Amino acid sequence: MFTCHAVRTATAALLFAVLVLGVSAGSASAATDHVVITGGAVVRAGETAHSVVVLDGTVTIAGHVTGDVVSVSGPVRVTGRVDGDLIAVSDPAFLGPTARVGGDLRYGDERPALAQGATVGGEISKEDWADAASGWGWLSWLVWSLAVAVSTLIVGALLVWLAPGALAAAERAVRERPGATIGWGIAIVIGVPLLAILALVTLVGIPVGVALLLASIPVLLVAYATGAWLLGRRVLRNRSPWLALLVGWAILSVLALIPVVGALVGLIATVVGLGALAVAMWRARRPGALTAGPAPGPPTPAA
Repeated sequence: MFTCHAVRTATAALLFAVLVLGVSAGSASAATDHVVITGGAVVRAGETAHSVVVLDGTVTIAGHVTGDVVSVSGPVRVTGRVDGDLIAVSDPAFLGPTARVGGDLRYGDERPALAQGATVGGEISKEDWADAASGWGWLSWLVWSLAVAVSTLIVGALLVWLAPGALAAAERAVRERPGATIGWGIAIVIGVPLLAILALVTLVGIPVGVALLLASIPVLLVAYATGAWLLGRRVLRNRSPWLALLVGWAILSVLALIPVVGALVGLIATVVGLGALAVAMWRARRPGALTAGPAPGPPTPAA
C-alpha cells in the first residue's frame, strides 16, 4: 500500500521532471540527446551527449555529458564526466574513481556514494522535493479548480450556442438508455488512458500515446461540460438551456471545492457526459434516428 510520503515524493518527482523537460525543450543551446520515459540511458566511453533526462530507469554515464543529468526514478552510475549538475531524485547516485561532475550534485532520498578520486565542482545537497510539492499543493489545487471551472463554462457555452442538437440528443440518451450511457462512459474513461499508457511503454507507440493523451483533454472538457448541462436540465426540468448550463456548472464548481467529493462528482459528470455523447453519436448513424423517436443504442459493454 502506498504511503502519503511515497505519493508526495512521486508527485514531486513528476513535477520536477516536467520542469526539467520544459526547460530543456525551450532552450536552443540545450538540445537534449537523451530523454527517456522508461528503460534507462547509457552514454558510453568516448560518446558525448548534451544532457540526459530519465523518468524511470538506470542512468550510466561513462562518456561526456556537456549539460545536466537528471534521474527521477532509478540509480545513476557515473564513471565519466558531467559538466553540468547531477540530480538523483529518488534513487542513489554512484560516482566512480574517475567521475567528474562540474556542477552541483543534488539528491532526494538516498545519499550518493563517491569513490575515492571522484570530484564534484559544486555543492552536494539534499533536496526535500516531497515537502516542496506538498507546500504548493493547496495553491495548485485552487488553480486547477479555477481552470477547470472557467474552461467548463466556456466549452459549455460553445456547446449550447453551436451544438444544441447534440446536447438534446445526449439528454435523450440519458433518459432512454441510462445503462448504455453509463457503460460506454466507463469504458471510454478507462479504455483510452489504458491504450495511451500501453503505447507509451513502447518506443514505436510513444507518438500514438502522446497523441491520445493530448486528444483526451478537449474530449474530457466537452464531456464534463455536457455532464454539467445535463445536471442543470435535471434540476430545472426543461427550462432555458443557458440557465441549465449555469446551474449545472455552479453546482459542480461548488462541489469541486470539496477535495474527495468534488473529484468523485466530477468523474461521474464526465462519465455520464461521455456515455451520453457516445450513445447519441451511435444513434445519429441511423437516418432519422434523432427525429423518429427512440432507436436502439449501442450494446452495453459486458461487466
